[in-house]
Amino acid sequence: MTKLEELIQEINRFEAIVAEWDESQRCVVVGLQRAIEALHKVALMRLIKSLKKEESISALRDAVDDEVVYGVLLYHELVKPPKPPLSQRVQTAIDEVRPSLKSHNGDVELIAIKLPDTVEVRFIGTCSHCPSSTLTLSQGIEQAIKKYCPEITKVIAVDKKPIVHSANGLTSPFYQKRNPPWVKLTTVDQVPESAVLAVNFAGYSLILHRQGVNISCYKNACSHLASPLDEGTVENGIITCPSHGFQYRLDTGECLTAPDVSLHSYPVKIKGDKVFVQLLLKI
Repeated sequence: MTKLEELIQEINRFEAIVAEWDESQRCVVVGLQRAIEALHKVALMRLIKSLKKEESISALRDAVDDEVVYGVLLYHELVKPPKPPLSQRVQTAIDEVRPSLKSHNGDVELIAIKLPDTVEVRFIGTCSHCPSSTLTLSQGIEQAIKKYCPEITKVIAVDKKPIVHSANGLTSPFYQKRNPPWVKLTTVDQVPESAVLAVNFAGYSLILHRQGVNISCYKNACSHLASPLDEGTVENGIITCPSHGFQYRLDTGECLTAPDVSLHSYPVKIKGDKVFVQLLLKI
């Protein structure tokens, strides 16, 4: 076992112990944790400033290439998260329009990304022979893909079966998908109970809602026509889409208007007063 793994196990062990304490005791630990983290952040900021002043940018870049250094700097919000890979951004765009297609018993899937500027998709179900499929492609799917992927200029509908790509764009039977990382989005006191908190992070548009000690996170898109939900009204834990009136339970994501189209949810974890959400990022 490496030293890093030992340190992580030690942190997890202490967190498990503290989780069993009463609230007043945990508050003391959280206060100490905040103070130490604030001190570390100031020290890291001064170190980065000193390296920049001495024109040691290359040394700073080399340090950030280390995954542990990068993880700590990302935790303290001292570096920006990387831009998601093209394949992920294309899939995010497709997921955004998919609820609208499914409401008409249709769907679309990614077939291939042909660099530098072309994406191929395939219509499924009623969309495959719908007379308005050309309009759906140009005004729905193409617009969504270009919004997330400005480098893509052509979106083409084909009849081929999809090709499975790995994260680096190469097909491999040995490719293993890494577990998505936990990303700190906000703090508990910033998440309201009478409304939702809208957060944009690395290409994700999200809403968070708190009910007591539980916090839920969903994609900021109505499952009907993908309209943003953050301006919707919240009453008794139910949010109403401002565009077409679809209603969802914020504790489960269940749609009360059409039970088959629940909100897209993301795992949430709370550590101290910080809210972490598990998102698929290239870290």
